[in-house]
This record gives sequence, structure tokens and C-alpha cells, in this order.
Amino acid sequence: MAGENPNFQNTDPPTVLVHRFPTFDFPPGNRLSTQFHLLDPITSPPTSPVLLHSIRALLCIGPVPVTPETLNRLPSLQIIVGSSAGVDHIDLTECSRRNIAVTNAGSAFSEDTADYAVALLFGVLRRLPAGDRYVRDGFWPVNGDFPLGFKLGAKRVGILGLGSIGSEVAKRLAAFGCSIAYFSRKKKTSVLFPYYENAIDLAANSDVLIVCCALNDETHHIVNKDVMVALGKEGVIINVGRGPLVDEKQLVEFLVRGELGGAGLDVFENEPNVPKELLERDNVVLSPHCSVATPESFEALQDVIIANLKAFFSNKPLVSPVQKD
Repeated sequence: MAGENPNFQNTDPPTVLVHRFPTFDFPPGNRLSTQFHLLDPITSPPTSPVLLHSIRALLCIGPVPVTPETLNRLPSLQIIVGSSAGVDHIDLTECSRRNIAVTNAGSAFSEDTADYAVALLFGVLRRLPAGDRYVRDGFWPVNGDFPLGFKLGAKRVGILGLGSIGSEVAKRLAAFGCSIAYFSRKKKTSVLFPYYENAIDLAANSDVLIVCCALNDETHHIVNKDVMVALGKEGVIINVGRGPLVDEKQLVEFLVRGELGGAGLDVFENEPNVPKELLERDNVVLSPHCSVATPESFEALQDVIIANLKAFFSNKPLVSPVQKD
């Protein structure tokens, strides 16, 4: 979907309404304000209802919800430009009903998130954070050698969600000699990796499960008790998607009982709150939802946002549209 103005280059900077939490700001080195007139209610005087009624583009920074009530205040809205890979905070059904286009970060975060997923996996298998604490706390000269870790190569890795991020994860782990399989909403005809029709079968044939699919009603708690049982007591779960993709209560219980080998988690169900049981375990690597956070990824994000806004106001195809099927 695109806008109605074919003369983007010959007009004043188009107006874009910013929608964000006070704690979420623009990426460093913001270039958006040089090309668009940004209305930010947090830093500017209250926007008049008359102006809100004329807004056609909404820039959604971070996971701030876009609800039917939000849309009711913007009757002329035609596009929501998202700054995150996931869009579970946006009511896609209502957007579709109102014929509002939605875009996301596209592949801006894919490489850095994939790197981070591999780093979390290394951290769990080779016990890197625990080894760091072992040295810093002075246990090495007192207790001797640190317990053995596990090799990454030759591991069977199941990827939940072989989209932009999952594909980059697969590329990296294949280079380490891992065997890759996947489950996605649909089998990908261009992919040679084995495909499983559900998460349980994928887990049963994997040593490691990496979760990087989108969060929606179908994928909420897709990694549940049955998946964890199938993965087995030596299995490792890595989550760089969204916290609610994993049943966190079950995950904690499995780890405490020794029925999983470990976990690497960048996301949690009730952020920033993390279950205390996870804090106490050396086979769990924890991260404060920062897998995407590099200067390079934020530069790439701005490129995607600017490209989507320019395309919209120039009546051209959007760069990273979200499919609402």
C-alpha cells in the first residue's frame, strides 16, 4: 500500500506521527528528522485533534501497542511503520480491516540477532559466563580445573522460524558443522534443510532448539512442556524471538529438575522481570533483550524506515510490508 501523493520530491517534508513509550527514543544518529516532519507527543506540545485526524503515517518506535483505540484517534491513517522485527504489539487484524499497511524492520536486525543467538549457544555449551565468574571469584587456584563444556560442531540444531533471522542463524551454524532442521508456518521450497510439520517433532530430532519465529496467537508458548520433553534432558533452548514463545514457567521447572541441558535467553515473558531460579543456574545464559542492539543494526533500521516512508509518500511499493494473512 502506498500514499496518494506522487510528488514526494516536490513537497514540504511529509508529516509523520511518532508513537513510542517515554523510555524508547530514536536510534542514535537520528536521520529521520532531516527528511520528515516528525510529530512526537512526548517532546512536543499536545497534538491537536484536528491535526491527528489528518495524519496518514505513524512511526511506531519499539513495542508500544497499537490498539483499535489508537487507530480510532487517527481516522486518516494509511500506514504504520514499525521499528522492530516483531509486530505482535500491533493489532494486525484491525489494521487489515481498516486497510492500513504495516511494515517492520525487515532484515535490519537479522545478522546481529543471528550472531547473538550463536553467542548465546556458545555461552551455554562452553559455559562461558560461569567460567568467567569462576576466574573472577578466585575459584580457579582454589578448586582447580573448571568443569568441561560441550562441543558445538555436529550438534543437531532445530530452528523455529526460518525467516530472515532464522536463515542467518542456519547459515552460521552450518559453517560450524551443525546439522540444521526447521519448522516454519510453511515449508520453504527453496530450502534443502529437513522440514518438520510441528515443533514437537523438530525438538525430538534436535539437540538444540533456537527460537526466532514471530509471536502471534498460534506461536504463543509454542515451546511448551511437550516440546521440552521431546528435546530431552541434554537439550538446549535458545530464545532470541519473544519471551512468550516459550512457556517460561515450564522452562524453569525443567531446568531446576535437570530435565534440560541449558538455555540461552535474550527475552522473557515479563520483562524486565526474570524468574529468580534462572539467576541461580550456571547452565543458563541471560541477556537483557539486546540481541539487535548494535550501532550497525540501528543504522540499517533507519535505512529501512526511511525507505518505507519514502515509498509510501511516493506511491511506490513498500520495502518491508508485513503480510497479514
